[in-house]
Amino acid sequence: MHFETDYRLEEFILNTRWEDLPEEVRERMKGCFVDLMGALVIGSRSRQFEAGLRLAGRVYGAGEIPVIGAKERFGFMGAAAAMGHSSNAYDIDDGHNMTRAHPGTSFVGAVLAAAYEKGLSRNEFLAAMLVAYETTIRSGAAMMDYYQYAHSSGTFGAVGVAAGVGRIYGFTREQMNNVLSIAEFNAPLVPGIRSVEYPSMNKDGVPFGVMVGTLAVMDALCGFEGNKNLLEADEYRHYLDDLGKKYQVMDLYFKPYTCCRWGHPAIDACVGLMRQHGITAEDIAHVTIKTFHRATLLSKIVPRTADEAQYNIAYPVAAALVYGDFGLAQVREESLGDPKVVEMMQRLSFEMDPALDAQFPARRICRAEIETKDGRMLLSPECEPRGEAHENIGLGWLCDKFRRITGPVLTPDGQEKLIGMISAAEDLPIRTIVDEANNPEFWLG
Repeated sequence: MHFETDYRLEEFILNTRWEDLPEEVRERMKGCFVDLMGALVIGSRSRQFEAGLRLAGRVYGAGEIPVIGAKERFGFMGAAAAMGHSSNAYDIDDGHNMTRAHPGTSFVGAVLAAAYEKGLSRNEFLAAMLVAYETTIRSGAAMMDYYQYAHSSGTFGAVGVAAGVGRIYGFTREQMNNVLSIAEFNAPLVPGIRSVEYPSMNKDGVPFGVMVGTLAVMDALCGFEGNKNLLEADEYRHYLDDLGKKYQVMDLYFKPYTCCRWGHPAIDACVGLMRQHGITAEDIAHVTIKTFHRATLLSKIVPRTADEAQYNIAYPVAAALVYGDFGLAQVREESLGDPKVVEMMQRLSFEMDPALDAQFPARRICRAEIETKDGRMLLSPECEPRGEAHENIGLGWLCDKFRRITGPVLTPDGQEKLIGMISAAEDLPIRTIVDEANNPEFWLG
């Protein structure tokens, strides 16, 4: 491979200014912050986060940086690692079709910890988040092609962490070039499909991508030297041609349900049919989901853990048929084993439709067929998951989602306080927002 260092990416990372961004991009970044704050809030009520807190305490030690949803404070690497464990814990974070992964969750913990440490304003933090998004998505596309394997979010997020944190730490363009090389070369090669077939906290590898990215930053500061990254290779330099002109954050999708995106269209198709025809779970004899091949690979076991519930297609669809939603209340481990949901799972079947499979991954579509106990056959139209990029999701949609998913965790006053600070015209200190997010008066239970 031939590499050429022209510092296009480094200049973009270091010199992008909030005030120069298009208004729609600034609005999108506020929406991303609302969405990722929701993921951090509910993720702080997961066993994965508990493990992250223990790891941060044992490996990194105490410090001055708080983490969302906890009393403990750590140094930069510990706080980043802890929030890396919570941000993707319930699979409710944004995604991008080009990499089939979740960019925001893969770096938000580290960038937020660094922003708090350095006393950034909200807008400065959002600008760092933007360059981390753009770097992660483009690096992810290059890495997917280079390795010819479906790696996942933690792989690409290590590079996004290096970009966002390096900017916050005031790296020169030469230092930035070095840290991008270190992070990309040493990124965890997360085998995404295995997490679908065998669900666990391994999932998208986000915590390990965060830890590799933060370690790359620290090692670069200590004198470690890398050499070249894939976006400097002739084969992949074209991913930078529209840098600063086309913003990949405008092509993000956003998830309404706490489970793998591949199951979302099935949930919407079923819930839509039930509402259209006024039926309840008690009216259903059998449901057939016709979908793309990858969705049929999702687990169909009765889940024993929250991760098995997320990387599952039968359990979320059954829960939505029974309760009309699939959120924190349905995915927390104390909710698993619900006899109504388990019984509904036995009435489901899943089939690969070649016509629908041919449109994956650009589109993820399914159809639902519900047979009622009185002999009717109800057929849904082709259904895409809600929140796709072409819907041009706005701040209002994301704020409504935040209220819905954090309802079991935050008081209404807490929800509105956070939404107001993140979306306000006033540029508040990021420390004010994080400290207010941890106000115990706003947390339930």
